Amino acid sequence: MNAGLLAVTLALLTAQPAERKPELLWPNGAPGAKGTEPADRPTLTPYLPAADKATGAAVVICPGGGYGHLADDHEGRQPAEWLNQRGIAAFVLRYRIAPRYNHPAPLQDAQRAVRMVRAGAKEYHVDPTRIGIWGFSAGGHLASSAGTHFDDGKADAEDVIERASCRPDFMILCYPVITMSEAYTHKGSRNNLLGKLPDAELVEYYCNEKRVTPRTPPTFLFHTGTDTAVVPENSVMFYQALRKANVPAELHIYEKGPHGVGLAQKDAVLSSWPDRLAAWLGVRGLLKKS
Repeated sequence: MNAGLLAVTLALLTAQPAERKPELLWPNGAPGAKGTEPADRPTLTPYLPAADKATGAAVVICPGGGYGHLADDHEGRQPAEWLNQRGIAAFVLRYRIAPRYNHPAPLQDAQRAVRMVRAGAKEYHVDPTRIGIWGFSAGGHLASSAGTHFDDGKADAEDVIERASCRPDFMILCYPVITMSEAYTHKGSRNNLLGKLPDAELVEYYCNEKRVTPRTPPTFLFHTGTDTAVVPENSVMFYQALRKANVPAELHIYEKGPHGVGLAQKDAVLSSWPDRLAAWLGVRGLLKKS
């Protein structure tokens, strides 16, 4: 091979993303697992950017689906590729869902996913202090749960992953379910997560607008005013709670648009919302190499 061809080959290899193989969150079995089928074995699929573009930032992505299925294309793969184009590593989470699983399995999976990326930061070539979480719809509830229910790791844990903090460093919430209260919740998500007659304390626990503290991560929110599946009051309440706690936040509510649009690439108006997100990521320094 001549020198010119070798240089081109090396450049192409450097630019190619790593192979996308799902990784088990718990190789020896998830807590409370009801079997060993794929539905019992939550995974995290890395989408790593080209090495020459990588900024060191990373995002765990939680697809929506009402806690009953996973919309892991337009709310998983597509957002992951969008992040990669901007040099950000992405990790698509396949968390456990109803009817086989409900509380606390999804949150356990999301917390484990953040720990896993942080514990594997060197392997993934990411900065352990720049790991965010992105959720859509019910996945937004899961992401906001991870951002309001977290710990700093278990220092004495035998499992090295469990020693890492599960607190995200930032959040991206798209038309998210936030509350479990009757007035504004998405009942399908609530039923799948908590059951049709949940205990009042459990409902309160998952009303994430009531769980915001000054340690809640900086947050970007996107919603539409005509979303009738998950009404925009969810995002508004969370934004107000963030403001009250002095947590940096940005909220965008478009006047019109349906639920579940993902990146809205085919909508002349809504397709601009990812530009708002990119600008916010830039303001937070996440589009520059760490």
